[in-house]
Amino acid sequence: MAPLWLLLAVPLLLLPLWLLSVNFRYYCKMAFYYSWIMALAVPVIPLCLWRGRDVDNMRIVRSALQHVKNLYGIKIEVKGLENLNVKGPYVIISNHQSSLDLMGMMEILPDRCVAIAKKELMYTGTVGLACWLAGIVFINRQKKSDAKSVMTEAAQTMLKENIRLWVFPEGTRNHDGNMLPFKRGAFHLAVQAQVPIIPVVFSSYNDFYNRAEKRFTSGKCTVQILPAMETRGLTTDDVPDLTEKSRDLLIATWDEISAPLLKASGKH
Repeated sequence: MAPLWLLLAVPLLLLPLWLLSVNFRYYCKMAFYYSWIMALAVPVIPLCLWRGRDVDNMRIVRSALQHVKNLYGIKIEVKGLENLNVKGPYVIISNHQSSLDLMGMMEILPDRCVAIAKKELMYTGTVGLACWLAGIVFINRQKKSDAKSVMTEAAQTMLKENIRLWVFPEGTRNHDGNMLPFKRGAFHLAVQAQVPIIPVVFSSYNDFYNRAEKRFTSGKCTVQILPAMETRGLTTDDVPDLTEKSRDLLIATWDEISAPLLKASGKH
């Protein structure tokens, strides 16, 4: 066992680094973010186990994670929450800027709504198990045939069990704010199930977070929920146009809600 003086010396030695190094603070905060989420999954798992794999377990996950933004002093302004008052299944699409998107998701996540995530997440220890118990849909992005079959099954499950699905159509995180081309899976899913698409836009995080600058402070962001886009009557032939139309809408909305935040931080 380490002597007491050594245990006391470690934080004293790290304190100057915390005060003087932006990079050190950034990596400490990101490490705590991931570690805390993994730790929170530990009590979540037994609470979910009695029900088994079930989308209603997302209520437990949501409740466990909603306080994380407060730990970092991040204020989330939600606009258009009434647009989620849609009965029945639907598909939510949103931009994907960072793992910090999780905070905005938990702020507005409707009941019986789960995300579609990469299969690798399932193998991330406690978090993977909690996600599996919460009914998150895992896809193998490397095998298109597998991804398509999962999407087809998801469309059937949505209608049968009244489930909402959250999809990031960019397919991966994009830290610089410019949206990547949208993959069409979410739109094929919505058209196949003939359910509405609800666009959600996370504004720029530059007020408090910038990966390139290794900056992670307190600040604010906006989450804008847009009116539902109907897919009733559309066919697979309409998917390419629907995809581009949706992307254009998200980009325009991102520009609009991010402008005040970027101007305040001197980036616009």
